[in-house]
Amino acid sequence: MGMAKKVIEQTMGREIKLRRAIGFWELTFTGVGIILGAGIYVLIGQAAGMAGNAVWLSFIFAAIVAAFSGLSFAELSSLFPKAGAEYIFTEKAFNKRLAFIIGFLLLVAPIISSAAVSLGFAGYFNAFFHTPIIPIAIALIGFFAFLLFYGIKESVWFAVTCAIVETLGLILIIILAVPSLGSVDYFELPAESGFAGVLSAAALIFFAYIGFDDIVNMAEEAKNPTRTVPRATIAAIIISTILYVLVAIAAVSVMGWQELGQSTAPLADVASQSFLGGNAFIILGVIALFATANTVLLILLVASRMTYGMAKERSLPSFLAKVHKTRRTPWVAIALLCLLAACVVLIGNIKTVANMTNIAILTAFFVINCSVISLRYKKPNAGRKFKIPLNIGRFPVIPFLGAISCVLIAAQIELEVIIFGIGLVIVGFLVSYLFIKRE
Repeated sequence: MGMAKKVIEQTMGREIKLRRAIGFWELTFTGVGIILGAGIYVLIGQAAGMAGNAVWLSFIFAAIVAAFSGLSFAELSSLFPKAGAEYIFTEKAFNKRLAFIIGFLLLVAPIISSAAVSLGFAGYFNAFFHTPIIPIAIALIGFFAFLLFYGIKESVWFAVTCAIVETLGLILIIILAVPSLGSVDYFELPAESGFAGVLSAAALIFFAYIGFDDIVNMAEEAKNPTRTVPRATIAAIIISTILYVLVAIAAVSVMGWQELGQSTAPLADVASQSFLGGNAFIILGVIALFATANTVLLILLVASRMTYGMAKERSLPSFLAKVHKTRRTPWVAIALLCLLAACVVLIGNIKTVANMTNIAILTAFFVINCSVISLRYKKPNAGRKFKIPLNIGRFPVIPFLGAISCVLIAAQIELEVIIFGIGLVIVGFLVSYLFIKRE
């Protein structure tokens, strides 16, 4: 397939491109900010109820699944350092139809999840200021629409600042738990679920790792992307996993899995049992505001780049690839996604969003791992700046394990959510006929 014709905006006779302004550490901490996000502040309680004191093992299992796919993203990003990464990877490995379906899944998921997390932000904001939920959620999305339009450098620095606050919040939990370390059996499992509960918790916790893949969608704005993007992807997974495991051990040390599993604000409850006492709600509440806001910003940032990348490849309307002449950001894609997210906010209650997002992401990850295998045979001599280790001839073992692990994790998700995912695939397949020709 030939290269699709680029959508060009002319200024002084030259194409307007995205600004390359992000270095390794900015990219890494952007990834860490997306991964840490808001999930850990809620999911750890539910996961502990399923896995017991061994919930830290669930984080490790989920990290292994993420790492398998992370290595696949790293290799593919060294070959094709472009925005709309998952779409590009799938198109090069298979065809435009499947690429559109994957892109469609990865556009629907962030619209739903950004709306849900915006409502979460508004809930915390309401606890402090007694403000209405929906208007605050929409205002947050509106503010980020402006910030994303204004510039990538400013957006990333805002995200990095929030990521530092989130990280400090998790480190605070770890420090507060030091006196309690060793007080419980860290391999104690719930009698009713046993080790199966650890695997089920890993499926839920996988939502907390979603985000490392988003790093590749900023490749066109990264400095030296063929080197920077793979390294930042792996670094973000490692940093996040270390923090997650330490927080999990700290939480069960302070509360024990039974009490933790019944908590609706698990980390706030962990902190409240420390010397901070009643101040814990305020401290953790403020940190949660940073965490939820950062998650919304980064979801919208990456989704806008996916939209822009697909439009450049002419699998979405070409006007979505327009770049602002002075701000050099994909302003039309940003505006559309933020508008759709604001519309979803009006529903006011989005159930099972974590697993709805998981099923879409796992489907995409399965295809991405398969794309590495396909391209090893279709383009064996391509200039890979990063190549996954552990191969049998041309066959890469780790992407194969990544694809299998995606299936195993998806099998832990509720049947109705799996049906929802199948429905999304069918819709994506039908919608693809509006934009691409039969191959």
